[in-house]
Amino acid sequence: MIRSEVTRRRAVLVLRMLGITAAYYASGRLGLLRQVTVESSVVTPLWPPSGIAVAALLYLGLRIWPAIALGALLTVIAMSDGLTVWGVAIAAGSALAPVCSFLALRAVGFRTELDRLRDGVALVFLGALGGMIISATVGAGIQLLNGALSADKFWPVWSAWWAGDAMGVLMVTPLLLVLSRVRMPRRDDRWAEAVTLAVVAVATTAVATRSSLSMIYILFPVLIWAALRFQLAGSAPCALLMSVMAIVAGTESIGPFADHSVLEVMLNLCILNGCVALTALLLAAIVTEHNNIRHETELACEELAALVEELAPGPSAGGRSDGPG
Repeated sequence: MIRSEVTRRRAVLVLRMLGITAAYYASGRLGLLRQVTVESSVVTPLWPPSGIAVAALLYLGLRIWPAIALGALLTVIAMSDGLTVWGVAIAAGSALAPVCSFLALRAVGFRTELDRLRDGVALVFLGALGGMIISATVGAGIQLLNGALSADKFWPVWSAWWAGDAMGVLMVTPLLLVLSRVRMPRRDDRWAEAVTLAVVAVATTAVATRSSLSMIYILFPVLIWAALRFQLAGSAPCALLMSVMAIVAGTESIGPFADHSVLEVMLNLCILNGCVALTALLLAAIVTEHNNIRHETELACEELAALVEELAPGPSAGGRSDGPG
């Protein structure tokens, strides 16, 4: 009985790891659909596998790192049409970065509920901006060592690589963390408001990313609406939608990205996606934390009222005192 239970758990773990590898590879292929060339190096403005890897580690722990490494290796092989020592080194850097992000998040007591401001700040600065330095450094460094990249082009490639990996964590990881808490909607849920928000988000993003009037700033009121009313469940999908549509417009050089060089487009996309991700993540975390504090305060008040009522003296038994006579 014990042996069969152990076998079942191992089988489940293997299936999960295969699923993570498949998701990493598939999302990598998807990310490469919008690849750009910076100084003769192929990079992407948004690299979803990094976000999938960090989320998988937060869900299942460090034991699933081989699945991430295998997914990274398969992706590198598909990009380079073969297996080389340099490719293995790049895959190792791509796998090491999310592992380091996970260890840093675990060290500061990160909670996957993202219900505290400190969790949002940790995911931004440790999980995304900090951890992805490793993959960018290894990737650009390997190209420098094998002669594919000259020294004067190192930092533009490094910056684009780092930005794409970091945006993957900022955009994809929060969405996957939200999906872990998905429940069947109730009848009294704000269906009309949610549908209206979705329609407005798509329409506003289309105008902002395709109009030549440079109206990118109109995205933020919609993002604030999503975070205030629906917290991370609303702001994370909106942020990903805005990022993807902006990347499509940027790689097609239309709207506010027209008549700009590749480096300028990458810089604009990095700044825009970073601001969108920060607004969505941190504002949602603040609102959630505030709601939790209010709920805990209400519960404490109810418990205190019940305790006072229990300890309050009741009417005295036989409260009538008889007079003389």
